[in-house]
Formats: sequence, C-alpha cells, structure tokens
Amino acid sequence: MTDHSITSLETLAARYPNPVAPASVAKEIDHVDENYAALIAASPFMVLATNGPEGLDCSPRGDLPGFVTVRDAKTLLIPDRKGNNRLDSLRNILFDPRIGMLFLVPGYGETLRVNGTATLSTDPELCARFEMAGKLPACVIVVDVEQVYFQCSRAVVRADLWNPAKHADRRELPSAGQILRDITARNEAIETFDGAAYDKALPERVKATLY
Repeated sequence: MTDHSITSLETLAARYPNPVAPASVAKEIDHVDENYAALIAASPFMVLATNGPEGLDCSPRGDLPGFVTVRDAKTLLIPDRKGNNRLDSLRNILFDPRIGMLFLVPGYGETLRVNGTATLSTDPELCARFEMAGKLPACVIVVDVEQVYFQCSRAVVRADLWNPAKHADRRELPSAGQILRDITARNEAIETFDGAAYDKALPERVKATLY
C-alpha cells in the first residue's frame, strides 16, 4: 500500500508551492494595537488552547463583548467564569504557560489569533474588576502577549457561519441529556442516567449559574 503521509518539511513545501503573501507576514505583530484591541473589545466568544501533562485542551470562553480586557499592549486579562470545575485549562497553564486564543466576532468574517504565556491571579482588586451579577471570578488569567494577527475570512465564509438560515435545528441533534444517558448506559458501574430530566432542567440551571 502506498503511503501518502507528509512526513517532512520538504514534502510539505512541495505540496504548497505558492509563496507566502507579504501581507500574511506583515499582519503579525508582538502586541495589541488599536485595531486588534477593537476586535477583542467586540468579541463575545473566544477559544482558549492549552497544553498539559495529559495532552492538549481547547476550551470555549464567552461573555459580554469585551469580556477579555486589554490592560496594555502586551497584556490581556481573562476572567475565569463559573464552569464545570474540570479545570483542564487552568491545570494546563500551571504545567505549561503557553496558550493560544482565537477570537470570533458575530457578523465579522475575520478572526483574531493571539499567542502568548499565561499566569493565574487571585489578586482581589483584579478579580473585582470583573464582578458580574454580584459574583467574582475565581481567578483571572493574565496573558503576556507574544503574537497577534488576524485570520482572513475564508473559513467563516466557507462555513457560512453567521447565516441564520444555516443554523442547525436542535431537534435533529442529540441533546446533552441524550449524550450523557447513552454514555452512562455503557458503563455498568454508573447508575442509570435520566437524560430527559437533565434536558428539562438544563436551561434554567444554565441561567441560574452563569456567574
């Protein structure tokens, strides 16, 4: 059987022979300028990538637009809001501070990528900056920015991501309760899970525990 795997930089370069466009290089800077700051301020959703002893993790983060704050051109602040307490991202940061972020802005084709290193802070004054609904974040992720650049809109355009007519019908997809029910049913050590009850209670539980 022929092996079609790409295993070297030379093979990879031959597969993609066109040179990198100058703009693709020029758009990368080592700080957050006013244009990139505007995108961060408009973004209500970001994906956070981390690396740890058990492997990689990619975690969704969302809140009101601008929930990630630009403290200065080299520093971002991310409040760690209430979640499932798996702490995958936070444990990874303690092991390996390198992180990657991808910001999305609804209705805007380009995305924004930020790479850097992170620390976790419980500074009371810092946490108080992110009080929401009377609740403080358990900690704030402080990001030392190393690379910032926008990604062109091809992926968003191909996905037709912001087109409401293309939104999935939830009724045609497995619900959270169904997923948990089916997974636990395969494990004899776990008590039977009531997926229907979980789905019924989930919307109100989410609203009540946002912060």
